[in-house]
Amino acid sequence: QGISAKVIAEAAPSMTFDPAIVRRDRAQSVFNQTFLQFSDRMVGGGRIPNGLAKIKQHAALFAKVEAQFGVPAPVLVAFWGLESDFGANFGKYNILSANATLAYDCRRPDFFRTQLLDSLRIIERGDQTVDSMTGDWAGEFGGMQFTASDYLKHAVDFDGDGRRDLTKSIPDTLASAANFLNSLGWQRGQPWLQEVRVPQKLPWDQADLAIKHPRSQWVAWGVTAAHGSLPSDNLPASMILPMGRHGPAFLAYPNFQAFLGWNSAYVYSTTVAYFATRLAGAPV
Repeated sequence: QGISAKVIAEAAPSMTFDPAIVRRDRAQSVFNQTFLQFSDRMVGGGRIPNGLAKIKQHAALFAKVEAQFGVPAPVLVAFWGLESDFGANFGKYNILSANATLAYDCRRPDFFRTQLLDSLRIIERGDQTVDSMTGDWAGEFGGMQFTASDYLKHAVDFDGDGRRDLTKSIPDTLASAANFLNSLGWQRGQPWLQEVRVPQKLPWDQADLAIKHPRSQWVAWGVTAAHGSLPSDNLPASMILPMGRHGPAFLAYPNFQAFLGWNSAYVYSTTVAYFATRLAGAPV
């Protein structure tokens, strides 16, 4: 695999089996919550004011990142907030142990064997050391909780120090997230999610993420913006109803697919996208 004996020798003591990680893998229930339960927990409290403060604090950096990658600050801050509480919580598990454990005893051994090798490649490349590989039980780490493979492919040295450091460098962290979203099809200058109001009579069978209509069609069917305006134009959009026809309603635009590409859990992706709209100025 091209990984040096030196790195293997350094990493080997960390590649131990951790039964606690297997128990965590078998007991994932967080995404079983409803959209309102999950979003209220993840976006409530200080997350919005703290996110707005981060946007202001790093305004020049966000402008530079958006100029290069086309991803606006609210989207990056939403991921940053939910993934690591803006860099305050990376997790407490040894990444090498986590990936080795899940490669050995897991529902997806092939996936985690790749993650284990790529985590060694990150050390080989000089981006991290064995001692700095600390993160989530599922092998994700850094401010944006990248998998080792995503780190290897999409991490960017944005502060110019010669390393792609997603644990200590905020410029690297934010630019790498923008680069990753770009790889997932992000379109510069386009919206991602908009809360709407739906009429009592709507072709409900059209409310599906896989079905797209121009915004003009949704307007013709009586859909209105919950806040601001809903242009009657040709921008394609899907209607999503995370809790059914009597719950919150959103139009999901093509950029929403990048959120799903980041994390395919529907309730998580919708929550991050909603958080980003709030940071961009949408009211409650």
